[in-house]
Amino acid sequence: MRIREINAMRGPNYWSVRRHKLIVMVLDLEEMEDFPSNKVDGFSDRLKQMFPTMFSHRCSVGEPGGFFQRVDEGTWMGHIIEHIALEIQTLAGMDTGFGRTRDYGEHGVYNVVFSYIEETVGRFAAEASVRICEALIAGEEYDLESDIQTMRELREAERLGPSTGSIVEEAASRGIPWIRLNKYSLCQLGYGANQKRIQATVTSETSSIGVELACDKEDTKYLLEQAEVEVPRGDIISKESSLEEACRYVGFPLVIKPIDGNHGRGITVDIQNYDEALVAFNAAKEVSRRVIVEKFVTGEDYRLLVINNVLVAAAKRTPAHVIGDGRSTVEELVNKVNEDPRRGYGHENVLTMITINDLTKTIIKDAGYTVDSVLPEGERLILKDTANLSTGGTAEDVTDIVHPANVSMAERISKIIDLDICGIDIMTDDISKPLSETGGAVLEVNAGPGFRMHLAPTTGLPRNVAAPVVDKLFPQKGDTGRIPIVAITGTNGKTTTSRLIAHMAKMKGYRVGYTTSDGVYIQNRLLMKGDCTGPASAEFVLKDPTVNFAVLECARGGLLRAGLGFGNCDVAVVTNVAADHLGLKGIHTIEQLAKVKGVVPETVLPDGYAILNADDDLVYDMRRGINCNLALFSMDENNPRIQALQRIGGITAVYENGYVTICKGSWKMRIMKAENIPLTYGGKAEFMIQNVLAAVIAANVRGISIEDMKAGLETFIPSASQTPGRLNLFEFDNFKILLDYAHNPAGMRALQKFSDKLECTVKVGIIAGIGDRRIEDNNEMGAIAAEMFDEIIIRQDKRLRGKTEEELINMLHDGIKSKDPNKKTTIIPSEREAITYAVNNAQKGSLIILCSDVIPDALDLVTRFKEQEANGEKVFAD
Repeated sequence: MRIREINAMRGPNYWSVRRHKLIVMVLDLEEMEDFPSNKVDGFSDRLKQMFPTMFSHRCSVGEPGGFFQRVDEGTWMGHIIEHIALEIQTLAGMDTGFGRTRDYGEHGVYNVVFSYIEETVGRFAAEASVRICEALIAGEEYDLESDIQTMRELREAERLGPSTGSIVEEAASRGIPWIRLNKYSLCQLGYGANQKRIQATVTSETSSIGVELACDKEDTKYLLEQAEVEVPRGDIISKESSLEEACRYVGFPLVIKPIDGNHGRGITVDIQNYDEALVAFNAAKEVSRRVIVEKFVTGEDYRLLVINNVLVAAAKRTPAHVIGDGRSTVEELVNKVNEDPRRGYGHENVLTMITINDLTKTIIKDAGYTVDSVLPEGERLILKDTANLSTGGTAEDVTDIVHPANVSMAERISKIIDLDICGIDIMTDDISKPLSETGGAVLEVNAGPGFRMHLAPTTGLPRNVAAPVVDKLFPQKGDTGRIPIVAITGTNGKTTTSRLIAHMAKMKGYRVGYTTSDGVYIQNRLLMKGDCTGPASAEFVLKDPTVNFAVLECARGGLLRAGLGFGNCDVAVVTNVAADHLGLKGIHTIEQLAKVKGVVPETVLPDGYAILNADDDLVYDMRRGINCNLALFSMDENNPRIQALQRIGGITAVYENGYVTICKGSWKMRIMKAENIPLTYGGKAEFMIQNVLAAVIAANVRGISIEDMKAGLETFIPSASQTPGRLNLFEFDNFKILLDYAHNPAGMRALQKFSDKLECTVKVGIIAGIGDRRIEDNNEMGAIAAEMFDEIIIRQDKRLRGKTEEELINMLHDGIKSKDPNKKTTIIPSEREAITYAVNNAQKGSLIILCSDVIPDALDLVTRFKEQEANGEKVFAD
């Protein structure tokens, strides 16, 4: 078996609009296509022995044991690999269960699709599941536990921490979209200009002064002392020579800790003499230049969590420990504690497993034991020097018993230190009494406190502490942090429609970011060049804090490679669906292509609009999958589909009596005469009128007035600057050049219809075969060219995309000959040389039509020729 490719979906996709996180593995079964599971001796038994928990897999049978039943009856290895990939993720602590295995369209090749929690784990699971299946087929031993541990480690390295994750989940539950901005915990909530940011539990609204103060324990303690908050006596030193005097001033027992440490690093507690203090001082110096020496306050360790100056949770924390039974060694006691099903690797469970490292051994040694010592019955042995859950500690929720005086103190401290989210560490015998009565003290104030102990305490009520964070960031009820998103898909016309919508939005006053097959633009500035119609480009726009309106062109390539770069949009436009790129990525029919493009309208929010081409059967059928308002456009006002929607008061756009018209119900609002819209070339370019119809509906449903639409249409000129590569007409003294991106038969037919309306003596076409199209598609392009042009120049694309130059030329030649065996045809592989040849040999009154795929290069060359002519040069040269 051979893996051809593995793609990770990260948004709505061809396989599922709701399930965004899917691995799509293209798997060639090779010779195993002829050996389903029931034809491999012993396979079923070996599978059941390795994965007894797979009994829960219902599969298509619909009941427990259903998958095993399918294996016994005989099923293909791709299907089995799908189930293995899901099961090993579950065994590694990532319970996930969606899967599909479907024919790729080639013999023995399948799309194996399954859900994942973390992408790197999903990719690993894809490869591992094939290895496991091959071992089961061969009857070989396989180290499954090693793979599972690797997946755990990959998960811990990639996943958001519990604090960040809880905030993101709370935001998502309210419809607030989010984007991870780095591989750590920096995340964006909301889009564009409405975004907020978090990094763990520090937010974009957290005071930087507050964070600095919390990180400087000296300043924190000074401010709290000045405010009459109970803090332990202490001193700050930087030299060993000052240590003895500090110990005398503070008095034993004491604590030594680094002044700017975190997560318990370098802290030593319950120091009883100078020798211990010296060891602790050196440990703290490894973390920080200056060191705090302060009184060791006895009691229980409490964490009070204050958000937006309100106490929202409190927990009593206990360091990792074991209790002796008089029979077991310390190591055996640790192993027993780790058998608790609530404990797991890293943050996978409520509790973390206790590890015995060098620090633990030192603590055990200081207590007079070793890991092999038998601990007396009932004796409690502390194993860590902090109560952090990440080191195996436990937490008990005590929110409801915190004394009002302590609540008031905590909320006051948050304002003194100026932190919107802070964790206050307190040592006291009884949190239900004021600190002044118990002799307790405030030990630390933490910026970016962990939420895990409150979200999932060992005992007591869990607290949704992420909710008040999101409340603070998005205080207005119903605020989702979104910006308007208009998404455009289809086979032809996407880029022009996207540019026109963006232009009209700018006329309205929006700060627009938009993506096209030419690049990404932020407020008319080209910031990324190339084909930018995939999810990464969409995210680029949605991450930009200056943008408050997004127009996103969405092509099939990005949808199949990774899904959409957003979860929902407000408006979706589908221009048309025609045969293009068929035979690639498992998409072999135009119906499958329509399903790919149909993903976009299915993502429209319920109060948004799907704008569909009523003249295209496949596009019109997409209305069945939408959960939003429907709007239609048509070149025929008498289209029955248009009339049906008008009868129920729907919004439509039609081309009627020479006008571009929006209809609400049966009421007409004429926008402009098509012949007065520059983009349509006096009404000659019908496919441009169709693009205008789609764009004006999108503008209308987003509240753009007819006046602003008119202004936008009047100022949107077909040119190299506003519509590069889309009907760019250059007039020379004796000839014209029309440059267009027509790259499929439907696009060529539309270009033919338009060019037939242009006056010229001779039509010369410069065309190229396209490597990632089917033979019949290139044949048809050649046949259309034979109908369109008096003379044809065959050039070659820069990117051959899997074909040879000779193959592509022959495909076009075959198409040309099928229509006109005598058509004058010249082969000039270089596009620059082909254009130069056509220009230097142009007859008076001729029209040269250049179908280009690298628009910027072609535009540069033609523009240079224009400049040469302006300078009086009659023979053009590259």
